[in-house]
Parts: sequence; structure tokens; C-alpha cells
Amino acid sequence: MSRKQHGFTLIELMIVIAIIAIIAAIAIPNLLAARLSANETAAIATLRNIISAQAQFQQGGRADQDADGTGEYGGFVELSGGGAGRMASVLVPPVLSGGFRVLNGNGEVTRSGYFFRIFLPGAMGAPTAEPMAGYTAMTGIDSDLAETTWCAYSHPVNYNQSGNRTFFTNQAGDVLGCEVNTYSGTGNGPAGDAAFTVGGAITGSVDIGGPGQTPAAAAAVWVQVN
Repeated sequence: MSRKQHGFTLIELMIVIAIIAIIAAIAIPNLLAARLSANETAAIATLRNIISAQAQFQQGGRADQDADGTGEYGGFVELSGGGAGRMASVLVPPVLSGGFRVLNGNGEVTRSGYFFRIFLPGAMGAPTAEPMAGYTAMTGIDSDLAETTWCAYSHPVNYNQSGNRTFFTNQAGDVLGCEVNTYSGTGNGPAGDAAFTVGGAITGSVDIGGPGQTPAAAAAVWVQVN
């Protein structure tokens, strides 16, 4: 007896390919949206961890450049035990994960599709970004203002691919968010005063419900996030 072998016809293959294409067209956008949401949620959680770490660091008084007995806020390198910075010795135990010890050339740390950057106040409260090697006694931080003031931003590594919103927090403990498509990639994050009512300093009021110092063309509004 002869045995007939049956394969897929061209039409059947085309139908299968069409079905796969339809499924992919439905699933891929959903997967991307889920990833964006997950990255944004992780960025918010990370900023909340930084808030806690800063409070512990300042209260511990390890960085006290003016020797007045009141601690100053720190940068990623100091908080994570990556270097002594303005302290007499490296912080042990650190108050922030060791994953924050390595900064890129723009003073940013990368985690879960987002860049993170810390600013401390310089003269007249001017935003002073943490250098790649961390803050030192020569960075120009105003010791008195650094006892009460700091801020941090988080923006997407790739806008519309790793995240959409940019986030901000400071010593007040609130996390704000806005969406600016040019805040994308290393070195392209917000300026230190981006979320503030008055430009050129980080010691003033945060512009909740307003654009702050973000680009006018972006029509961005800083709003509180949960």
C-alpha cells in the first residue's frame, strides 16, 4: 500500500502567517506599554528609596564640611559607600545600594531604563550636579544650604521605549512627574532647576501644577504621583 504524505499548501501557510501577524500586532504594543509602566513604577520606587537614604545620611552627620554639628545631604557615591567624598571615610554600612556607586560621564546612574541624577546647592542655591567621581570638598557645595536642600531627577534612557515620564523629588519627600520628549538619553535630562518656580536655584518652591523651568514648547506640568 502506498502512503500519501500531506504538507501545508501555500494558502494554508499564508493563513498561518497572517494569524501570527495579527497576534503580534495586538501583543507587542501591550508588551511595550507594560514595560514602560513597569520602568516608571520602578523609577518612582527608586526615588522613594533615595529620599529615605538621604534622610538617614543627613541625620547621621557624616558629611559636615563646616563642622557645625549638622549633617549635609549627599550624592550617590557617598550614600552607596562608593567613596569618602566629603566625609572622613567611606560610609559603612551604606544607606543606598551598591548599584549607585558607578556614575557615567554625566554624573548619572542607570537603573531599569532610567537615568538618575542628584543635585546639591552651590552658591546662592545654584543646582550643582554630582560629578562622575562624586562630590568632594572642592565641588563648591554650600555647606549650610546642603544641610536642608537636595533634589534628584529621573528621566528615560530612551523616551517612548524605556519610559515616557520624567520624575523629580527633593527633601520635602514628594515625587512629581511630567512628560517632556526631549528628556531622553544620557546628558539630556532636566536641568537642576527644572521643577522649580524660580530658575537658577533649588532652594525655592517647587512648581507643583506648573511647568517650572521645563522647555516652554513641551507644555509640561509637574504633578504629584502616587
